Amino acid sequence: MFEHKTQPGWVAVEDFLTTTVVHPDTALVQAVRSAVDAGMPPIEVTPNAGKLLKLLVQLSGARRVLEIGTLAGFSTIWMAQGLPDGGRLVTCEYLAKHADIARANVEAAGLADKVEVRVGAALDTLAALQSEGQEPFDFVFIDADKENDAAYLEWAVRLGRPGTVVVLDNAVWEGAVLDPSIDQVNAPGIISALELMGQHPQLDGTVIQTVGSKGWDGFALARVR
Repeated sequence: MFEHKTQPGWVAVEDFLTTTVVHPDTALVQAVRSAVDAGMPPIEVTPNAGKLLKLLVQLSGARRVLEIGTLAGFSTIWMAQGLPDGGRLVTCEYLAKHADIARANVEAAGLADKVEVRVGAALDTLAALQSEGQEPFDFVFIDADKENDAAYLEWAVRLGRPGTVVVLDNAVWEGAVLDPSIDQVNAPGIISALELMGQHPQLDGTVIQTVGSKGWDGFALARVR
């Protein structure tokens, strides 16, 4: 993965917003620390983005959330905190080591009764969810391997319902959507997903650009028609 470019002012503003408005609790701070201690890549969402996910879960009235890409459970905890009593979040993690850390973080946050971490290739997990006849998901957050973004988006529609909210992270990727040579591994998958979102008859979406500690990036936000 290439290194994101940041500017000091972006990071300083992000830090100000985090401490002034966002206020991540100790469980969230510990989730980030556990990722660092385990040598995980520092690719979790920023605190202000995590808080946005929580608010979107609440604003949409979601009771069932699907997350593709768990890592140490930072975004998982944010979204689970936005769920009502009886709400459920299923999150897909490829690596068993990461899943174990995420489960511990979720439990420490007091959310173990709301969160299920499934281990394995996400495409296999998503197919299994369909075969199990799971209830539709009300909210889907996609933040995993970018090569499969378009496939994950298709699954979000398939496992959702009319009104389901879909968030696709890393939708700008340092401008690689205009110049795939910046990252020939990840950029093509991101571009394919954005093209699919713009053309899909069941999706109505937009993309928001962001800057901060993760560099120049953004996220796509869509609603299933």
